[in-house]
Amino acid sequence: QVQLVESGGRLVQAGGSLRLSCAASGRTFSSYAMGWFRQAPGKEREFVAAISRGALSTTYADSVKGRFTISRDNAKNTAHLQMNSLKPEDTAVYYCAAGSTILIVSTTPSSWGQGTQVTVSS
Repeated sequence: QVQLVESGGRLVQAGGSLRLSCAASGRTFSSYAMGWFRQAPGKEREFVAAISRGALSTTYADSVKGRFTISRDNAKNTAHLQMNSLKPEDTAVYYCAAGSTILIVSTTPSSWGQGTQVTVSS
């Protein structure tokens, strides 16, 4: 198992930007595809973005395409989610996730972080 710790969540105004980070420890980071999910109050957790082990492939939810960018640094065992043009509907707890492939991490991750709160004010 890989242990994941998110950081970077805070209160931001609509139209602003945030960069979330996910620090991984334990098993070899480069052997995992990485993903981000979010859960808004009263809603189910939903997929946001994922990146393959070697960062050659990425995939995004339609709601964030063109605004969010997922990246990773295998040398530093970190993954990031750059969020631009934030909207109030992006308000949620954001979770980092890991899985063996980009398909698995997008659907049924094997590891989760504890989450970081992002609040976008209008």
